[in-house]
Amino acid sequence: MPVHAPAILVLEDGRTFHGEAFGAPGETFGEAVFNTGMTGYQETLTDPSYHRQVVVMTAPHVGNTGVNDEDPESRRIWVAGYVVRDPARVASNWRSRRSLDDELREQGVVGISGVDTRALTRHLRERGAMRVGISTTETDPAALLARVREADQMAGTELAGEVSTAEAYVVPAHGEKRFTVAALDLGIKTMTPHRMAERGIEVHVLPATATLDDVLAVGESGPDGLFYSNGPGDPAATTAQVELLQAALGRGLPYFGICFGNQLFGRALGFGTYKLTYGHRGINQPVMDRTTGKVEVTAHNHGFAVDAPLEGTTTTPYGEAAVSHVCLNDDVVEGLELRDPAGEGGRLRAFSVQYHPEAAAGPHDAGYLFDRFCDLLADHAADQKGGA
Repeated sequence: MPVHAPAILVLEDGRTFHGEAFGAPGETFGEAVFNTGMTGYQETLTDPSYHRQVVVMTAPHVGNTGVNDEDPESRRIWVAGYVVRDPARVASNWRSRRSLDDELREQGVVGISGVDTRALTRHLRERGAMRVGISTTETDPAALLARVREADQMAGTELAGEVSTAEAYVVPAHGEKRFTVAALDLGIKTMTPHRMAERGIEVHVLPATATLDDVLAVGESGPDGLFYSNGPGDPAATTAQVELLQAALGRGLPYFGICFGNQLFGRALGFGTYKLTYGHRGINQPVMDRTTGKVEVTAHNHGFAVDAPLEGTTTTPYGEAAVSHVCLNDDVVEGLELRDPAGEGGRLRAFSVQYHPEAAAGPHDAGYLFDRFCDLLADHAADQKGGA
């Protein structure tokens, strides 16, 4: 196959872009979304949350640092397809082991380059995320369009089970172990348990199919807390993990969730979720922590959001719930917290955020959330000791 073989991209509304093959030859389909990050393409490609999505990079020049063996966030590339404007002709970095083009070919990821990604991104912003096809073998846009419209929609799709680990494993604490946490892998990124391990947490990563008994069997006398990771798919189609979380909250188990874990937390508390027009994807999203008034620049990858009231509290069977974080661009809910009723002290019992505090790739503004989780675990342990 020639290096610069022609390729076409067709959106489900018929908009067509012509370019050149980038990565593996062939044909692919998925949901077209755009990522505004200027760096971190390797972490983006290996983020399981992008399963079944075709990612359009808004940064015009991609691949200049090649691909290394240290930065992958999971065991493989998960994107269904990749769209760039100007791929680097030469990879230049002291950690680089191969080019991005070679890596995409090796893992069978179909992509397209030479596309006006600015025009494509503007189209997705105006019309919303939609199904798309990329092909290096089909020359007729109408024929490809017909196959695009036969592809699965993202709404209503449960995908966590397709990206989760098959077997449980343990990420040991760095130095002295302070806590033991059960982490449900819904599409977890490598850096997430690493950030917890840095703080003395022994992380037991469990498959998405884990039961309450599996969670309670973690550690010598049960886990100190429960964590839900990021992941792909429609939270409304993911029910077993919501029921597990409700059972854990009913037992008073401290909880921290990120991204998909925020959406499932919302559903466990009785809130709904909905699909955003084009989502938040990138490493430059401004979010306010309403508990402190501080603004942080954060890394996002989500196409669904929690439908919860921005003001006041909501009484749930597990405590008083409130929105703790909000996006300053569009007022989308970016975090939730669960506290005891004010008359009982108002102590924090569980919390979640819609973004990625592990910052791989991305800014480190939100790293404090892992410290907040440690404080929550310590407070709960003190409560348990005091009540013994």
